[in-house]
Amino acid sequence: MSERAAVDMFFDPVCPWAWITSRWLLEVERVRPVDVRFRVMSLSVLNEGRDLPEEYRKLLDTAWGPVRICIAVEQQHGSQAVRDLYTALGNRIHLARQERGPELYRAALAEVGLDPALAEVADSTEYDEALRASHDAGMKPVGQDVGTPVIHVPGPVPGQTMAFFGPVVTPAPKGEAAGRLWDGVLLVAGTPGFYELKRTRTEEPSFD
Repeated sequence: MSERAAVDMFFDPVCPWAWITSRWLLEVERVRPVDVRFRVMSLSVLNEGRDLPEEYRKLLDTAWGPVRICIAVEQQHGSQAVRDLYTALGNRIHLARQERGPELYRAALAEVGLDPALAEVADSTEYDEALRASHDAGMKPVGQDVGTPVIHVPGPVPGQTMAFFGPVVTPAPKGEAAGRLWDGVLLVAGTPGFYELKRTRTEEPSFD
C-alpha cells in the first residue's frame, strides 16, 4: 500500500480481548502504513435490558466508570489523549490486575498528564449522551449481536469503510506477524459480501 490506511477501533477498557487487539494494532502501525484511532464503546450500554448471568451483570455495573472517563477525556482533550489513557488503564486493569476504582483511575489520568479529578466522572451521567453516541457510531455498522473489539477498516470501494467484530487473537502478534494479520483483514474487508470467519475460543486471554 502506498497510501496510509485509517482504522478506528472501538473498545471498552474492561474487555481483555479488546486490549489484546489494541496492542496488535499498535504493532501494525510499526510495520504497515496504518493510523489507528481508539474510540469508545460500552459493554454496559450494549447489554442494557438483557438477561445476563449475575457475575457478568456485576462486571457491567462497574464498567460504566472507565468508559465515562474515556469519553470525557475524548470530549475535552481529543483522540490522542484517549489513546494514551487507554494504555494507562489497560496496563493497570489487565497486566497489573488492579481493582477498578477511583485510585486506579486517578493514577492512570495522572500518568498521561491529565487532571486526576476527571476520575469523578466515573459516577456521573454528564457525558452519557456522548458515550452513547460514540457507542452507536461503532456498533451500528457491525450489528448489535457482537461485543468488542470492533474495528472499522477500508472497504472494497475507495472511501468506503467496513466494520467487523475482531480480530480476536491471543497473544497479540508482533512485528511482521502483526502485519500479515492486518493484510488478511484488508483482504476480507475488500471482498464484497464477506461477513464472518469464526471458531470457538479454547484459550484464555494472554497478555505476553
